[in-house]
Amino acid sequence: TYWLGKDTLRVSAALFAENRRRLCAGLQATDGLPARSVVLLQGGEQTRRYCTDTDVVFRQVRTLDLVSGLRVFHFLPPGSPLFLFSRSLSSTVAFGVTEPDCFGAVDVDSGKSVLFVPKLPESYAVWMGRIHPKEHFKDKYAVDEVFYTCDIAEVLSLMKPQTLLTLRGRNTDSGSTTREAYFEGISRFQVDNRRLHPVMVECRLLKTDMELEVLRYTNRVSSEAHKTVRRRRGQASRPRPRFLSPVTLAKRLKAWFPPQVMKHVRPGQKEYEMESLFEHYCYTKGGMRHTSYTCICGTGTNSAVLHYGHAGAPNDRTILDGDMCLFDMGGEYYCYSSDITCSFPANGRFTPDQRAVYEAVLKSSRAVMAAIKPGKAPPDATSPALLLLLLMMMMSVCVCVGQGVRWTDMHRLADRVHLEELVKMGVLTGSVEDMMKVHLGAVFMPHGLGHLLGIDVHDVGGYPEGTERVDEPGLRSLRMGRVVQERMVLTVEPGLYFIQHLLDQALAEPAQSCFINRQVLDRFRAFGGVSPTPGFGGRGSGFGPVPTLAVSGPHRGRRGRHRRRRGAPDLRPPDGGGDRGLHGRARQGVRPRGRRLRLISPPDSVGPAGRAFSPDHQDQS
Repeated sequence: TYWLGKDTLRVSAALFAENRRRLCAGLQATDGLPARSVVLLQGGEQTRRYCTDTDVVFRQVRTLDLVSGLRVFHFLPPGSPLFLFSRSLSSTVAFGVTEPDCFGAVDVDSGKSVLFVPKLPESYAVWMGRIHPKEHFKDKYAVDEVFYTCDIAEVLSLMKPQTLLTLRGRNTDSGSTTREAYFEGISRFQVDNRRLHPVMVECRLLKTDMELEVLRYTNRVSSEAHKTVRRRRGQASRPRPRFLSPVTLAKRLKAWFPPQVMKHVRPGQKEYEMESLFEHYCYTKGGMRHTSYTCICGTGTNSAVLHYGHAGAPNDRTILDGDMCLFDMGGEYYCYSSDITCSFPANGRFTPDQRAVYEAVLKSSRAVMAAIKPGKAPPDATSPALLLLLLMMMMSVCVCVGQGVRWTDMHRLADRVHLEELVKMGVLTGSVEDMMKVHLGAVFMPHGLGHLLGIDVHDVGGYPEGTERVDEPGLRSLRMGRVVQERMVLTVEPGLYFIQHLLDQALAEPAQSCFINRQVLDRFRAFGGVSPTPGFGGRGSGFGPVPTLAVSGPHRGRRGRHRRRRGAPDLRPPDGGGDRGLHGRARQGVRPRGRRLRLISPPDSVGPAGRAFSPDHQDQS
């Protein structure tokens, strides 16, 4: 069992055992599989900072080869038929192996799993700690046998495989080719590097109940990190000093338990402060040492930079009064990712333009999710269920039940709704049908509607063999072009962005500029971007809300009246209305920009605990 103590999630080795079984079954179902085939995978290696002797923290999931190396280790169960190579945390996720420089092999016929670990020098015990015997890894990772990596050629020879199945294939998002397993002496074996990749991709595409449980955990913790970190009664880590007055003690406790991201935001702060709060919470509360991707804390015009936060723009802007904040951050646990985004005004009050843009994207999100789940429309915008979601920072991970729904059609649907709303706002004029023909929607939403989520934040499987990417603006950035299936995990993340470069290009193009009202557009040029997605998600195996960020009720005074911290944003919904959320407690609202996680699964299924999930089940935090 993988467990980091306290309230972190326990991940059973049974998760990997099930993945191993699925992988072997998938390989056996392929035509012409040679007898005595052995899967051989190589995981990640420990790296250093350029030419120095300083090690880089090893993470199994983060490599260019999304399905190979570290990532494969994470997928494969302990004792999986795959050959796993992991030198660090990578092996923890694939074979459950956390150490670097390991190999793994699995006999497809018998399912026998073999783990190869490095034979460490005696100096390791001086500088790095105890050198564990091979039996330690056998018990820890529940594999059948453990050998040293220096003996891999000899051990594989004794297994007498007719064919070694190695992983080699192209990732359709990055364009990179996975790194094929290699060891000294591999030339003595018959190697097949074409059969494994498509089977591995399909196994990763459809999640098991245990994988969905881990994904719910990562998204729940990440959602909570986006909320305000509040000190809860009885959680003080230090005893109350008798010589302190209650007022002084309260101030001390406030310093010990700083507020979290959303309610901590104030004009005058730096964007990187929000990043640090998020990472701190994910690590201290969820055991998440890594984030799924570079944290994006864009404010003002930076909220229109889709992949903000990189080295050239490292979340270093000062937050100003009136800015729209777009925080896109997600933690990862045991290499399973989350992807959560939140949009709200820094001062807590939506301007009419901010409200119009936000609600336009909200409408497109609800339209997409209604199409994915036929026969069950999302709740009305005024219902408590939706207002609760508006109080949340949502990442829409959805398990869809709509069979036959093609993801490219959902992207076009979102584009159409955006254009209709921009016409109502006065930014555009003319026929929406004509705008669709010239791909005007891609000017305001250049990215794809959403992507698969799993071991990688942009998980594999979006374009299997025979499915071509549509070469149109916007759609060419869509990371999945296939029909949705049960147990897929997808993000639903439409957005409206006012990107100067794209706006200038559209104005210079007569076919598009004829629809643009330049005077009204100028009002939005410094707006930035928004992408709220309060749709429904799947929980467990059922269709319903996935654990996204549910804002807890505000503190109350002795008479039960709501009290707001002095100077804190008054984050009420744009319509000024109130809501009584879970347990009837009054709530402050934030209209989030978010991707909610939806799981694609049968509507009549039950979750891991035997409890049926439905859209009415809202206690997600």
